[in-house]
Amino acid sequence: MRILVAGIGNLFLGGDGFGVEVLRRLAQRSLPEGVRAVDFGIRGVDLTYALLEPWDAVIFVDATARGAAPGTLYVLEPRPTGPPSIEAHAMDPARVLSLARELGEVPRTLRVVGCEPAAIEEGIGLSPRVAAAVDPALDRIESLVRELAHA
Repeated sequence: MRILVAGIGNLFLGGDGFGVEVLRRLAQRSLPEGVRAVDFGIRGVDLTYALLEPWDAVIFVDATARGAAPGTLYVLEPRPTGPPSIEAHAMDPARVLSLARELGEVPRTLRVVGCEPAAIEEGIGLSPRVAAAVDPALDRIESLVRELAHA
């Protein structure tokens, strides 16, 4: 099974760097055969084209503001909304998915491992509560990879 783990975020915007940090740490771990982990940062076009490759599943890792306490983790199934985004450095995952679907077929199995940010504002570094969610996020990603590989 081919699975892409895609980190999304801007490390210069505090909590928005969650996906970047998780992918940095994931790169230090041994991944099963067929699993590729890539930090896309804010490169929406690169992610769009990566989604067109023949993946069986994609796991996005991103800051995900949903109104819960900072550091809360979510596992979601993304749905493309809005018009496709063609902004080279814009990274709205739903609009990137819309663009990828306009260009071709994307994997059917999509998940988001998201973390509620404390703040998305100028500055480098995660808040303590978001930083504390990195290890649990890695565990969730590894669990999802195992689950998807046996589905």
